[in-house]
Amino acid sequence: QVQLVESGGGLVQAGGSLRLSCVTSGGALNRGTIGWFRRAPGKEREFVAHLSWNDYSTYYAASVKDRFIISGDAAKNTMYLQMNRLKPDDTGVYYCAADPSSDYVGPLLIEEITAWGQGTQVTISS
Repeated sequence: QVQLVESGGGLVQAGGSLRLSCVTSGGALNRGTIGWFRRAPGKEREFVAHLSWNDYSTYYAASVKDRFIISGDAAKNTMYLQMNRLKPDDTGVYYCAADPSSDYVGPLLIEEITAWGQGTQVTISS
């Protein structure tokens, strides 16, 4: 069973940057797809970005494309989300999520997630 632990959340002003980390352990490490979802206050959890361990291909939600960068370091069993030019709308709890059995052409599907992190709060002030 894969376990995921996020870190790196915090409070920053609009226009600033944060880097989130997700460390994986247990189970089939560095296989399939790993990514980020977020839940804004009063909203449903939504897809942000994912990375395929197979070829390090990436996929982003339109709302974060060209501002966020997802990357992975298999040697450290860690995946990162570099978030730049942050906006108040980026505020929410960010969850690391994994589907170790699949690669995706489109966005990582929430119903296929088999491992979730506990979440890390990101707050962007205007």
